[in-house]
Order: sequence, then C-alpha cells, then structure tokens
Amino acid sequence: MLVFFSFTIDLSQPVATIIKEHPEVKELLINLGFKPLSNPAMLNTVGKVTSYQIFPYLKLSEPYCSMVMMSSETNIENNRIQILKEILLDLHHGASPESVQELFNQHFKGVSALEISMMEHELMASEDGVTFEDVMSLCNVHANLFKGAIADVEVSDADQEGHPVYVFKQENLALRSAILRIRRIIENISKPENEPFKSDLLNGLKHQMTLLGQFHNHYTRKEKLFFPIMERYGHDSPPKVMWGVDDDIRKLFRDAESKLQELSNSDADIEEFLKAFETFSEEFEAMIFKEEAILLMILLETFTQDDWLSIAEESDAYGYAIIKKQSRTRTEENTKNTRIIDTPEGQFTITFMPKPKNESVANRETTQPFGNGYLSVELANLILNHLPLEITFVNKDDVFQYYNDNVPADEMVFKRTPSQIGRNVELCHPPKVLDKVKKIFNLLRSGERDQVPMWFKSERLGKFVYVTYAAVRDDQGDFQGVLEYVQDIQPFFELESDLNRDID
Repeated sequence: MLVFFSFTIDLSQPVATIIKEHPEVKELLINLGFKPLSNPAMLNTVGKVTSYQIFPYLKLSEPYCSMVMMSSETNIENNRIQILKEILLDLHHGASPESVQELFNQHFKGVSALEISMMEHELMASEDGVTFEDVMSLCNVHANLFKGAIADVEVSDADQEGHPVYVFKQENLALRSAILRIRRIIENISKPENEPFKSDLLNGLKHQMTLLGQFHNHYTRKEKLFFPIMERYGHDSPPKVMWGVDDDIRKLFRDAESKLQELSNSDADIEEFLKAFETFSEEFEAMIFKEEAILLMILLETFTQDDWLSIAEESDAYGYAIIKKQSRTRTEENTKNTRIIDTPEGQFTITFMPKPKNESVANRETTQPFGNGYLSVELANLILNHLPLEITFVNKDDVFQYYNDNVPADEMVFKRTPSQIGRNVELCHPPKVLDKVKKIFNLLRSGERDQVPMWFKSERLGKFVYVTYAAVRDDQGDFQGVLEYVQDIQPFFELESDLNRDID
C-alpha cells in the first residue's frame, strides 16, 4: 500500500479502477514512470486488466538504471516496459543476442504480450531514431528473446470450435502440415529408387505448394480484421511491424514458387528450390510463433466478445488457408449465424450472434433534397451500390469513411469490410506501398493534381482494372477528401464494333 495525499491506494487494483476513483493520481503516476497511462487507448485496455503489482520494481546492473521502491516524491525514470525498451535498444545498437538474452533471463521470469506491444510503441515513438523498419529487421531476434517467457492468457471461448482464434490456430496447423509434406517429397524426389515416380512426386510438390500458398488468406484476414481493432485499442506498432514482415514472407514464397516453375529433372534445380523454400519456411515458422505467442495473447487480453463476433462475420470475405468454408445452415433460432467449416481433419461449426446495427439516421425512407433532386438515404445507398464501380471515400483527416457494396466481397478488386471503417488510410495499406499512398494524397490535397489514374490486370479476377483517385472539393474549393473508384474495363477491350445502338 502507498499513501498519496489524504487517501490510500491499493496497488492490487487495476490501474483504470485506481484512476477512476482518484483522477488526481493519474498525472503523478505518469511522472513516476508509468508513461503508457498518457495514452487513453492504453488506459482503457491495459489499465482495466493490469495492476501495478504486475510491474515490479527491479534492480538492474549498468547500463540500466536501478529500480527500487521509492516514495511519491521520487521520480522513477524507468519501469518494466522502459527496461524492455532499453534492452531492445541495446540489440539495435549492436549488442549480441546472446548477451541480451542472458540479461533478459536474469531479470524477467515472465513478460506479457501487452507489455511487448507497449514497448514497441514507445520504441518507435521515441527520439532514439528507431523506425518500424528497424524493429522489423530484428523481429526474429525479438521473438527469440521472448521465447519461453511470455505469459499465456486464458480465455475459455478461444478454444471453442469456430472461434476466430481457434480457426487461426487450425490454419497454422494445416500450413505446418503442408510444409512437412513438402519436405518429405523433396527428401524422396532425388532417391534413385523413386525415379519411376519422379513425375508424380513433382506434381505432388506443386499441389502442396499451391495449398501452402493459401497462407495469403490467413495473413490478409489478420491484416484486415485483427489489425484495425488492435489500432483502436492503441496497439498500432505491432501491426505495422508484423505487416511489413508478412510482405517479406510473401516475397520469399514467390521466390520459391519461381524456383518451382524452373524445376526439371536435374538435382541442381531441386537444390535451388530447396534453398529458396527453406529460406521461406524459416521465416514463416517464426511468424507462426509470433502470431500465437504474442499477437493472439494481445488480442485475447484486449478484444471484447463483440470484436470477435465482428471478425467471425467478416472472415468469409478474405477466405481461409486450407481450411475451407463448406456451407451455411439456417435454423429458426439462429438464422444465418451458423456456418460449417471443412478441414482435412474433419468439420467444425462457427456460430455467432450478429451485432445490432446502430442507425444514426432516424428515417432512411424519408425523401429529402439531394443534389439536383430528391432522394432518401435508402435510395441513395441503393444507387451507389448499383454503380458498376467500387467506391471508397477517405475524408480530409485521412480516415476511411465509406465504401459501397456493388459486388460480393470475394469479387471485389480491393476487398473492404466494415471493421476498416474509421481507420487511418495509411494503416489500411501494407508498409511497402505507404510512400505511394502518401504521394497520391499529397498531390490531391495540395491541388497539384485533381486525379491520379492507375491500371493493371487482375489475374485473380480475370479483369483489366482502371483505378482513379480523385480529389473531392466543396463549392469553396476546400479539400474534403479522396474518392477512389475502381472499374472493370475488360469488356471495353472485347467490343466487336465501334457502334451498337440496337437492343438484342
């Protein structure tokens, strides 16, 4: 117990409870070293489950500062999170992983995934010149540092069949199995006794690589559904770092795929493929550890039931890795809320209750002045959804505010889901394209350009896509945001004449 002012604080209570009861303590505690409390999102998440007893004061050898129990008059410069930050800074400044590991093991018997998240946030927000690229480059070293020391979070629902966490882990099991099968095929493909079956083995290898390539769905669901909710709770650093590593892993897989396409009957070609595949699989298996030991622990400690339900509802839009959606059943009690998932190990069912939608418009059917005519909100929505365009609007504050539903999610060129609404546009894109996104917005915001067009062939959809980014300005010419509209122009290439005004 510590006495502050004229009242007593019970340090076993959650941080948020203490501050709610004694708001005047917040600033004092921040000054004492609990800097995450200055972030409202951190207070509303971590603070509700964390007590100060979880942050024991530690006595560390130089160059780390000494942490001792001190009175309220003393300014504590470093807490547990700060110490983790200092340890990782040593890594970034060239300390050997072995020496840092020894120091970490000496002083930390356990560390929570939330502490790791806050540490990364402080590291990247500090004046030490550490960027997310720096953190990303040492991501595996960081993960190895925490191995065996990360505290598990027990949430009973997460073990139920159909829970997004359960599905996520099942995918990792299936992906691991594909890696093992590929290694087994490679092991047997060069054996002389298997020469008559070499063609079949090569076909099996290609099939397993195709299955393994479905990890893209796994990563995309993580990036598009998990990350937006994490960011709303203040955990913006781990998503940025992990997305960058995801993209590196995707590139390594493409490299392995290209070696697979070059495969012939020569052992040299097989060795080249094996080298590329093992480079990929090493990084891929390291990511599985980061997902299950760090990422999911953050989610389980932070996300609400409504968060998990929204993820379950939106997961179909991005698909699954090896685990396939089989069908949807309907019952009187639970219409459209149950789906059956087929896996190599059998079937399981995902069930959820839909989140009620809160309408800010009192009456969507009431006709009102709209542009040069009259429309209701409902009719305007129908019109926007019937346009042969994918429309996205990002407001002047760079917040993703709207998208239309002109086609099902699996047919979208750029897949959108409701959980992305309210997200900063930079966070909606992988780190590798951020510079391009910023350039587009700067050109449109400044008035240097009114539109920025792009076009490409979508192999997945078999479409030739034309994308336009257009500045939206009001009657006074003030910038209000960016409108992105995406059009399939493949039919234009297939016109058989320059005139057709007849009706078939």
